[in-house]
Amino acid sequence: MTSANAPATLDYDDLGFGITRIDSGMIRPGLAALYLLQSGGECALVETGTHHSIPAIQALLQQRGIAPPQLKYIIPTHVHLDHAGGVGGLMQCFPDATLLVHPKGARHLVDPAKLKAGAIAVYGADQFARVYGDVIPVDADRVQAMEDGAQVNLGDRVLTFHDTPGHARHHFCVQDALSNGLFTGDTFGLAYPELATAAGPFIIPTTTPVQFDPQALQQSIKRLLALQPERMFLTHYGVVEHPAPLGSALIEQIGAYLEIAARARREPTEQWEPFLRQQLTDYTFARAGHHGCTLDTDALQRVLGMDMELNAQGLAVWMRSQTG
Repeated sequence: MTSANAPATLDYDDLGFGITRIDSGMIRPGLAALYLLQSGGECALVETGTHHSIPAIQALLQQRGIAPPQLKYIIPTHVHLDHAGGVGGLMQCFPDATLLVHPKGARHLVDPAKLKAGAIAVYGADQFARVYGDVIPVDADRVQAMEDGAQVNLGDRVLTFHDTPGHARHHFCVQDALSNGLFTGDTFGLAYPELATAAGPFIIPTTTPVQFDPQALQQSIKRLLALQPERMFLTHYGVVEHPAPLGSALIEQIGAYLEIAARARREPTEQWEPFLRQQLTDYTFARAGHHGCTLDTDALQRVLGMDMELNAQGLAVWMRSQTG
């Protein structure tokens, strides 16, 4: 199983605690990660990347001498395709694995037709194939829906699942007792490595369509911080330590997003998204400068432009849901 979109080289980093960060190879290096957890001869994958990510995952497991039956769980934090697009293909490759998924996301992975159709409607068939490859259904008998507070054992470690709506209603975060860390999907924002400075990671919220709920997201972030984790494992991108001030920064920025949305309402409805995109970009780039980031505007646009577009779209969808 190969793809032109698969990473040319295997990009991974051992983070300690039996956790390995694997680059998904989606679009560019350092955009989206997944995590291999190893404990007591058993393994789990948190996030899957896209269907194109499967060769890199297989290569690392083969390199580690991990036999397919040792992969016990495949765990997407939610069903957006940069997190769960590879689920069906991986479940085929690892027939002994169980899929652990949010109760509100399970049906979309058993029958991903709507997920696939929605992505094709946004990107077009050719771009969908280049970025995501395919989305393959999962046998319902191999799916376990994880309610809030549910736990599983993986070797010597305990994984606890926490319902964290706000980015999406089908989102959970996974608490790992061994590392005192949380796999946060998109709930705890984005922190791309190239934006880190001496002041630490530069973190921003992600408000992509279509289920962004600002109050719910702020509450989910507070809930994660109340667990007093020492580190967060972000899908976008990598591990960040000492998360409390980062969580405070995310909550503050969501508040600023709401202020920007209030200003956008003064504009004609058809101008909401361009207004939001420009305002979010100006706000975020200014924050990056204050954080000590020395990238110029063009470089910041290359790193953050797609997220500014998606954040504007998600904020506009939320604004429309509040009218009428």
